[in-house]
Amino acid sequence: MNTIRTAACATVAACAALTLAGCGAPAHTHAHAGSSGSAATVAGTQLGEESPLGHGTSRTYVVSDDAGHPSEVGIRISEAALDGLPDGPDATTQMSMLALPPDAPDTGFDHVMLDWNPHGHEPETLFGKPHFDMHFYTDAVQHDIDPAAPDFAERAGTMPEAKYIPQGYAPPPGPAAANAVPFMGLHWTDTADKAIPGSFDFTEVLLNGSWDGKFTFIEPMMTREWLKTRPTLREDVKQPAAYQRTGYYPTVYSVQFDDDSNEYVITLGGLTLRQAS
Repeated sequence: MNTIRTAACATVAACAALTLAGCGAPAHTHAHAGSSGSAATVAGTQLGEESPLGHGTSRTYVVSDDAGHPSEVGIRISEAALDGLPDGPDATTQMSMLALPPDAPDTGFDHVMLDWNPHGHEPETLFGKPHFDMHFYTDAVQHDIDPAAPDFAERAGTMPEAKYIPQGYAPPPGPAAANAVPFMGLHWTDTADKAIPGSFDFTEVLLNGSWDGKFTFIEPMMTREWLKTRPTLREDVKQPAAYQRTGYYPTVYSVQFDDDSNEYVITLGGLTLRQAS
């Protein structure tokens, strides 16, 4: 899962101000602040600002219940966004930093980073297909995950306590410092997915991420080919035995196509208040 290592410094800038600045060879990047869309509220759903993606747009959204508590958070991607994405031999990763709707209730998430990987990423035998990464970050710690920092290896190798690990999830084998993605963290996979080279046909997975003993993001990951089939997916989000902080946690992960708006909808739903213990 060693994705976007060459664009790591761009991610640091993005965390600082929810803008994205490239380093080295220019990549296709967007930030919500400069988009033409605007935040909105439609039928109880609050929408973030639109960000350009392919021939379309992407944006975050939050749904609240009658009491004003958040019930789901997610990304809406227009149908046209899956066309016009960079995909030639020289195409580079496209990264978008998406802010949540400013007036939405606190979902427990800080922001979302949406990546288009035209050539997939490491390990190529598992995730070499063109696909999207969708990092739902609980805080903006990415700027701290710097491989040049003297304590990088120590912090990368500090694992969350066992009671905080979602059921069935495990970090990649090998040294944590080698597996921790700069300015992202360590990516954990569900062992039930049996992501083994040669036997794993990647269409979509749900990952968790950690850094310095804390889980910091949830990441739906899916191929463009699969998303274009307009899939309907709904599955439980595996929970830990205890929670590191008090807040709302998703219990359902879903993907569907909204025929009314012509948008793909990726949802972390069933948000449930949990107490730290």
